[in-house]
Amino acid sequence: MTAVRPAEGPPRVLAIHCHPDDLEIQCGGTLCRLADLGCEITLATLTAGDLGSADRTREEIAAVRRAEAQRSADLLGATYDCLGLNDLTITHDDASRRVVTAAVRRARPELILTAPPIDYMSDHEVASRLVRDAAFAASVPLYECGEPPTERMPHLYYCDPVGHAGPLGEPWRPGIVVDVSDQIERKLELLACHESQRGWLRKQHGIDEYLAGARRWSAARGELIGTAYAEGFRQHLGHPHPTDDLLGTLLAAERPHDAA
Repeated sequence: MTAVRPAEGPPRVLAIHCHPDDLEIQCGGTLCRLADLGCEITLATLTAGDLGSADRTREEIAAVRRAEAQRSADLLGATYDCLGLNDLTITHDDASRRVVTAAVRRARPELILTAPPIDYMSDHEVASRLVRDAAFAASVPLYECGEPPTERMPHLYYCDPVGHAGPLGEPWRPGIVVDVSDQIERKLELLACHESQRGWLRKQHGIDEYLAGARRWSAARGELIGTAYAEGFRQHLGHPHPTDDLLGTLLAAERPHDAA
């Protein structure tokens, strides 16, 4: 598919999620395509993944995972920003909102990719709500968080949830689907930077398919649009966010459910 570069140049992109590796799993291929367009990309995580180990201390695994996230960002050609919150304590409160708003203001994005409002764990869902709030608050001059306000509302998109379903198994229908067939190996290379998590998931969740799962979910999305691999998104269309489909236009995304 042919990507469209806007006349004013590629937009600044903030991809912000809860833990290191979430972005690579849920939108890594799309980030590769945006990087290829020349977009200035910031990868941000609310936490350093400080509970993601069964045999290291919180401080040790946080340091390991920050380094893994930085390697992934370097491989993509992006900047990495860790906001310093803690796993399983992500709370929808004003203090957290100001931390996330500061991150949005630092990145000054035109386009934000973030966690879906429904997913398999509450950290992801609360992160989604915080980013939604911060995307709005970033341009409010009197909302103080230590960073200057932005000039405009960003385009906001939610990634597919893990497994393409909510916590009760309810299916998630993407609004747009981005072909990442040519980027799938790069996506998995980004994900492989988070090597500490394969052993953790095998021990804690009984799952030993860290890369295989990401490939399988991307293949399932590809079936929607007749490609080998894809990733889905839904755009936040609430007032006063822009409603033109910037991501879809940039990457020639398809809308498989428009005729449904």
